[in-house]
Amino acid sequence: MDTQFQPSLDPAEVYERYLSRNIADPWTRVLLDLVSPKSGDHVLDLACGTGSVARQVAPLVGEDGRVVAVDINPGMLKVGSKQQMPDGATIIWDSGDATQLGLSNNAFDIVFCQQGFQFFPDQPSAVLEMRRVLRPGGKAVVSVWQSLKQQPLYHVLFSSISKHLEVPAADLDIAFSLGTEETLHKLFSTQFKDVQVAAITLPVRIPEPAKFVQFSILGAATSIPSFANMDAASRLALIEKVTSDTLTAVQGFVEGGVLVFDMSTHIVVLS
Repeated sequence: MDTQFQPSLDPAEVYERYLSRNIADPWTRVLLDLVSPKSGDHVLDLACGTGSVARQVAPLVGEDGRVVAVDINPGMLKVGSKQQMPDGATIIWDSGDATQLGLSNNAFDIVFCQQGFQFFPDQPSAVLEMRRVLRPGGKAVVSVWQSLKQQPLYHVLFSSISKHLEVPAADLDIAFSLGTEETLHKLFSTQFKDVQVAAITLPVRIPEPAKFVQFSILGAATSIPSFANMDAASRLALIEKVTSDTLTAVQGFVEGGVLVFDMSTHIVVLS
């Protein structure tokens, strides 16, 4: 058992160091390639987390552009704003609710939402807000994970967590809850005429495989109440049990001291 577990670590710090840099950043590059932001564009990074999209798009839109990063979690904004800032547009960090944005109509050329939509309590209202702040002729780009059954390593992880918390996996796997193309078309076609959904799989490389369970559970505490509401002792006990359960499965994905596994997403381009 790894005795270096530190369940009291700040979940937002863990998210940035372990999950954002190793998972979000490569997917951000995919999103940017799809819509090619240009100099002068006004861009919204909705449910920005610690700002993977915001920081990578700022140099592309340049000093004449505008980048607003919105998240409902103040801890994520605090950590994001402390990272090294890129050249280009100054990033505006804004605490806000995706279902009631305090932003002007027709304010943005591009709206990004990377792995956030599935967490919104009122998704139709969030679609309406996205449409409202997007300029005529603009584009929105949304990414959500495919279903949990398409994510072999996370399926093992959440099955173990579900067992030890004695709750259905569906109560925990919110990150994978918008996993079908049909669901996405139904959700976004209420406000957008053109809804294009692409299924994409990328290999993910994560260091410190022995801490995969710890950092995954801590990262989930930024957005999933079942993890966020745990005290430190309960979280540590869960981490230890799940790490023991999944040790063999995790080791099966280790290559050269790095965890390597595929993750599958749906990317939705809206106009």
